[in-house]
Amino acid sequence: IMDTASADSLVTDSAAASSSWGGGKRVPNGKLNINSDGSYNKPILQKFKETGKSVGCVTTVPITHATPAGFCVNMKHRNMQDKIASNYLELKFNVMMGGGLEYFDGTKREDKKDIFGDFVSAGFQVVKSKAEMENSVKGKPVIGVFYEDGLPYDLDLNNNTELKNKIPTLAEMTKKAISLMSDNSEGFVLQVEGGKVDWAAHANDASALIYDQIAFDNAVSEAIKFAEGRNDTLVIITTDHGNSNPGLIKSDKVDQMFDILQKAIHTNDWILNKINRNYKPAQIIELLNMAQGITITQDEANDLLKYYSETDAEGLYNPYKLPFRKLAEIQQKYTSVYWSGMNHSADFVELAMFGAGSEALPPFIKNYELHNFMLAACGVITQ
Repeated sequence: IMDTASADSLVTDSAAASSSWGGGKRVPNGKLNINSDGSYNKPILQKFKETGKSVGCVTTVPITHATPAGFCVNMKHRNMQDKIASNYLELKFNVMMGGGLEYFDGTKREDKKDIFGDFVSAGFQVVKSKAEMENSVKGKPVIGVFYEDGLPYDLDLNNNTELKNKIPTLAEMTKKAISLMSDNSEGFVLQVEGGKVDWAAHANDASALIYDQIAFDNAVSEAIKFAEGRNDTLVIITTDHGNSNPGLIKSDKVDQMFDILQKAIHTNDWILNKINRNYKPAQIIELLNMAQGITITQDEANDLLKYYSETDAEGLYNPYKLPFRKLAEIQQKYTSVYWSGMNHSADFVELAMFGAGSEALPPFIKNYELHNFMLAACGVITQ
């Protein structure tokens, strides 16, 4: 079991959480490996790279987002993603893959700087599709950016042939990253993040959360396959914090209600982005039934529709102010899935390990203590 506090709160954000692992100290929420007094903590992937290891990160959110960045950089605030993208160029890590085109593409960045062009000039392989990723070769570092922001939820990806052909899954990115780095005689370190699980919890989107968790499990499977039969590889599986605490609440038909989630072919995010203020209640009812097998009432459809003329909808990563909370409240009586809120929680979390060094894991560990545990597992000693 692992605690998840930051330097200034029992409830951490993802920047402080990743920094506790990445820098070995608790930092204030929002900061990346920078302490309250302004001093820096050296990120763990920089330490591993200095010993000759190959290093990298793969994620389903922007590769510049808080969790990968917490292993890589020092930054005053997690939102400085343009600058984080530039830092990755300077760091020259071996494999970095995820979303976040808007932070690399000169036509989308505020400063109009072509970061992709800079990566090419520095000898990187820049890949922007599944095919390009699969064709990347060993010996040259890879920066892979496959979508504007976070990658599509796995449920939506798997039900859209065009997206499925273009965008790799987390498991596919993990498998490729391992293959690119595993020939290094000094070893490699790879962070794999199922970041859209967190976004789904912020959106109170049960279907999105479950299927992205399965996608993460598939990525874990790729890591385990590599580690099995070896005496030199450790796989660490955990989360940096709880989020929104979904739970099944008892009802007479709770099993059947929960099973409805298996009928989903699209997420709440997909549904709410389809609806607009010109929709009629009947169209919303039809859309929900098609996408998730739920038949809501006309009153419930009207409750959703009214949000499209308002701008106060809640939920992190919700730039269009979509009514995620309202849809989740409507779904409760059909799925029996309830939520405690729309943000992180202070829960202790599970920490599991497989492979060499796992026997040293104590029953309870503080999040920042995992930093030195990982260094020790690789035989890395730092000052």
